[in-house]
Amino acid sequence: MQYVQTFIQLSQYSPRDVADDPSRAARLLQGFDPTLQTHLGRRYQSFSELVDTALDMENRLCVANEDKKRKRQASSAQGSSQKQKANYQQQPRYVIQPNQSGWFHRAPQQQQYPAYRAPAQLPAPRAPTAPGPGNPCFNCGKTGHFSRECRAPRRIQGPTPAGGSQHSKPKGNTPWKGQVHYIHLEQIPVGEPVLAGTFSVNGHPTVVLFDSGAMHTFISQSYASKHGIKTSCIKESYNISAPGNSINTNLIVKRLLLSIGGEDFIISPVVLPHQGIDVILGMNWMNENHAVLDIGSRIVQLKSNVSGKILKVHIPNQKHIEPTVNATELQEIKKIPVVCDFPDVFLEELPGLPPDRNVEFSIELALGTAPVSKRPYRMTPDELKELKTQLQEQLDKGFIRPSSSPWGCPALFVEKKDQGGKRLCVDYRPLNAVTVKNKYPLPHIDILFDQLAGARVFSKIDLRSGYYQIKIQEEDIPKTAFSTRYGLYEY
Repeated sequence: MQYVQTFIQLSQYSPRDVADDPSRAARLLQGFDPTLQTHLGRRYQSFSELVDTALDMENRLCVANEDKKRKRQASSAQGSSQKQKANYQQQPRYVIQPNQSGWFHRAPQQQQYPAYRAPAQLPAPRAPTAPGPGNPCFNCGKTGHFSRECRAPRRIQGPTPAGGSQHSKPKGNTPWKGQVHYIHLEQIPVGEPVLAGTFSVNGHPTVVLFDSGAMHTFISQSYASKHGIKTSCIKESYNISAPGNSINTNLIVKRLLLSIGGEDFIISPVVLPHQGIDVILGMNWMNENHAVLDIGSRIVQLKSNVSGKILKVHIPNQKHIEPTVNATELQEIKKIPVVCDFPDVFLEELPGLPPDRNVEFSIELALGTAPVSKRPYRMTPDELKELKTQLQEQLDKGFIRPSSSPWGCPALFVEKKDQGGKRLCVDYRPLNAVTVKNKYPLPHIDILFDQLAGARVFSKIDLRSGYYQIKIQEEDIPKTAFSTRYGLYEY
């Protein structure tokens, strides 16, 4: 229903009133027709449940109103027909009157009545028909039930192209009319009823936008040219209403294969001369494939016309979408001339601790804090073997040294997510609990990224080592001690 679509679009301007699902449902219920509110009755905790129930109840009320209207028309037509027959079909009656000479029959004086004309045959009142081959469901298109009893998800009702076909010929020389709301991801405000994700089109990763406000399905001309997609020219042009201007085009693509959730769908998009979103799926395609958009959960539900399978696909947030990925071959370090001139600078492994700096990191403790020492964590035999190996490697590189400090935090292993294996870490939570928090304001991450603009050299030292990047003041080194089954060590 149009009211639900408008409610979703306007709710972004008042986020406090629709902060959670029950609040959204309550606000939506207040705007329904009073009759519909009476039939809905109870409070709803789920927004989607309220929408589905309201659509079903609205269909039932419409069917009931149509039945009442047909019955009134049939009863009024039947009463009018009986009255006309009573007026025009009366036959003259003979009466017997006495006379001086005897009795005789006299017909009453004939009154001139207009010639009787039989009323036109009225259509018989149409009784509610049973679901059959000639009465398919308006929602799913199958027979055997009405739309109010349909268990399939409700189809999105929206603008569809005139004539129902994607490329049906308009009357006369009038160009096709179309509409598209967004052609760039940056134009989409938060909360709009659209979803964007990356899917495969003819085997190529493609940014696809599900837009319930677009009337047709569109494809970017730059994307079509890049992947060698053949376009066809038609006689009549499209007049597309786009943000800020109007676009005229007469190019289409007759057939493309879109893969979503392991199922293949056919699309026939109109070519738009822009370099924004690769493919935009409009209402014509979504109606054909029974699309249901759950904006809150970012889930698209589709029904395959080939297998009849219902798919539910989760779309990641659009901030994770990368329209294109340009990869270049990585140049080896040994082949760079300036690297070969300074072999002592570009080392494969770090030789030890960094040199002394003017500013060194200190660990400031709260007043009256006593040294904290914890027992080592239990480890499996494999972990103990790995621990001994990594301790020896760090001793050889000079990153750690044996310690006799009264401090000591337990060491543990954390699984590496990228390359597998185990990473040696120290549980410094007891030390952090008694450490005075550093009040230095850290720069915002966006500011740091802005400062990288134009930079050509980037460091990956933070990917190779952890605690060895920052050197601690000499008097605070004992506080970094950690305990293991093989002894006490410090950084």
